[in-house]
Amino acid sequence: MNKRIHVAVGVIINEQEQVLVAKRHAHLHQGGKWEFPGGKVEPDETVSQALTRELKEEVDLDINQTSPLMEISHDYPDKQVKLDIHWVKDFTGIAVGLEGQEITWVAKHDLNNYDFPEANKPIINKILEAI
Repeated sequence: MNKRIHVAVGVIINEQEQVLVAKRHAHLHQGGKWEFPGGKVEPDETVSQALTRELKEEVDLDINQTSPLMEISHDYPDKQVKLDIHWVKDFTGIAVGLEGQEITWVAKHDLNNYDFPEANKPIINKILEAI
């Protein structure tokens, strides 16, 4: 039986309408690929609470509010992920890769130029539809 992981994902949009992406460390699952920041939802957390905690830990942003964008379930050979994706447009701070990961702000129409895990493709399509 594959592991099932519940992940809160943030599509963080700045005032210039750019999206924050982070590069996964090479040793991690889907390492070397770009992703939208976020992390595992703990049993006692809502998705918004998990996202607020994870984004502070990963990229040092203080999140004031999130709003649901979409949900995705994706099966990889070694695990199943449930992605709870939220828009994050109300935040303070300057994004920094606190875990040593590379991060960058990307214009929405340039997202397809980055190598994302397969599970992230529908997120990119949804962002592009929202333009």
